[in-house]
Amino acid sequence: MKKTLILTSIAIASIGAIYALVTYIRMDGFAFAWALNFLLMLCVSVFTETQKSPLTSSYYNQKAWEQRGKVYESLGINFFRKLLVLIGWEAVIRKSSPIEKNTAALESLYYKTKKSELDHAIILLIVLPFNVFVALRFGIVRSLSLLILNILLNLYPIFLQRYNRPRIARALNLSKRRAA
Repeated sequence: MKKTLILTSIAIASIGAIYALVTYIRMDGFAFAWALNFLLMLCVSVFTETQKSPLTSSYYNQKAWEQRGKVYESLGINFFRKLLVLIGWEAVIRKSSPIEKNTAALESLYYKTKKSELDHAIILLIVLPFNVFVALRFGIVRSLSLLILNILLNLYPIFLQRYNRPRIARALNLSKRRAA
């Protein structure tokens, strides 16, 4: 009951924050797109962290069509990874959660890829209706900042998690075999 109340409170606070954002910042500008994405990152992250789901769905398993990451490579995931290093995001992440070479750390990293993917997928799906609304109300050109940021801040991070997770799984299996 307490968890349900907390999750409901987070959802209501998130809706209130989004309402305030829509009220005080023009929806057809870059500032709105930027603020919306980062506000949702905060809200969704708090929501999913509170939920503490084990994330065991088969959705997170690599699919045959992903071809061991070749699809993501053809979509430019390696360029996106280099971009993250260039802007310093990779250093920030590694500083806050360094990669250790043990089974427990790999299991934690594996879970974090699932949680991150879920967070970004939720945000992507929330931002899409805003994008459609702005495109219909203000024109497609005025909605491009929402679209571009949604792709860069949500779609490509989903691709990155799906690209990295099988590699982490292989390292995890290797680590378990060595420990046994």
